[in-house]
Formats: sequence, C-alpha cells, structure tokens
Amino acid sequence: MTTALVTGANKGIGYAIAEGLGQQGLRVIVGARQDADRDEAVDRLRAQGIDAHGVRLDVTDDEGVLAAATEIEERFGRLDVLVNNAGISGPFDPVTWTQDPTTLDLDVVRQVVDVNVYGVVRVTNALLPLLGRSPAPRIVNASSSMGSLGRQPGPVMAAYSPSKTFLNGITTQYARAFADTPIIVNAACPGLVATDFNGFAGDRTAVQGAATAVRLATLPDDGPRGGFFEDAGVVPW
Repeated sequence: MTTALVTGANKGIGYAIAEGLGQQGLRVIVGARQDADRDEAVDRLRAQGIDAHGVRLDVTDDEGVLAAATEIEERFGRLDVLVNNAGISGPFDPVTWTQDPTTLDLDVVRQVVDVNVYGVVRVTNALLPLLGRSPAPRIVNASSSMGSLGRQPGPVMAAYSPSKTFLNGITTQYARAFADTPIIVNAACPGLVATDFNGFAGDRTAVQGAATAVRLATLPDDGPRGGFFEDAGVVPW
C-alpha cells in the first residue's frame, strides 16, 4: 500500500491533504505535535474509512524528527509520499496584517524560517532513506504565492513571505539533486484558504486549498519536477 506522511495534518489544509490522499486509497500518517489533536484527526479520518495513523512530529526538533522516522520505518517499512505542510506565519499586526521589515524582530524571522524552511530540510532528509525504498516517491512542499518574487500578493509580510521564497529555492535544489532518481519534488500554493492560520479570512475552503498538493503527491512518473504550482497552473518564481 502507498503510504503518505503529511506534517501539520491535524487541522486546516494539512488535514484536508491527508483526507484527499486517503480518499484516493493511500495510507495516511498524520504528523502533529500534540497527541490529543493528532488522535482526534486520525479518528475523524478513520470514521470515513481511511487507513489513518498518527506520529508525533515537531519539525523543529532534531531528535523528535529522527524518532518519527524510526517509528515510521518500524511500523510501515517505507514511505512513498511526503507532504511538508507544517508552517507558521509568525506574529503580525492585527490591524494591518503586516510584518514591517523596518521593525522586525530577528527572533521572529528565525522562528518562522526554522519551521517553514529548516523544518522541511530536517524532515525530508530524515525520511529520505524510507522514500528511497519506494518505487515512486513524491515530495510536496507547501509554499505560498506570497513567496513569489514575480507576483508579490497580499500585505507586506517580512518574515513569512521570504520564508516561502527560501522554501521555493530549496525545493528547486532538491529537484536538481533528484533529477536522475525516481524522487519527484514540487512546491504547491493552496491559495487564500479560510483557516485559523489567517483568522478564517480566506475565500477558499481547505479542500480547495489541498487539491494541488494532493495532485502533486500522486503524479505519474513523467510528471513535472521542481515546479511551483497552484490550481490554475504554474506560479511565477
């Protein structure tokens, strides 16, 4: 059976990605920090007939990530799909919805990058041995068009937006490194989805936001590599 791990999958877009993959017949592993939230998400997925499991996973914790990889290996033997969905925005002005670069606390930048970028590298590299056992491994990094230097949508977000630009750059380098392997890696933009991430201010549902990641996670062997995609097609870098 094809097995997928989705980080930050206890709610919002991450949960919808796990749900979408499960509805296509994949075994899904819900990666989340809090036991109660993770267990609740697994129970909700199982209630739909989805083969769902949970693993404790904090993407900022080196030892915890390695422990999660060991647990996945012991329980399932390999991993076929990794969706690096976990992410944070960092604090922003509640009135203007901005992160002002001229007053930005460097600790905020470090925190956001640790989750949104270093967390992706940390988890991906820990799970590469298991992905290498799959005949058709797929990696999807949850990005945002706010990281697009060409598009630059939304408010000024001096920590969050550059973290996604950084993630896009890392994604292309992984794709180059895997060019001659079966591993296909891409970045997905969900659009402006109404979740607690943005105070439910988006105009799209979590299911709509998850669609691109689900598609990229189940690409055929001749699918695109090293791209940045949304529902409408390619997002400019």
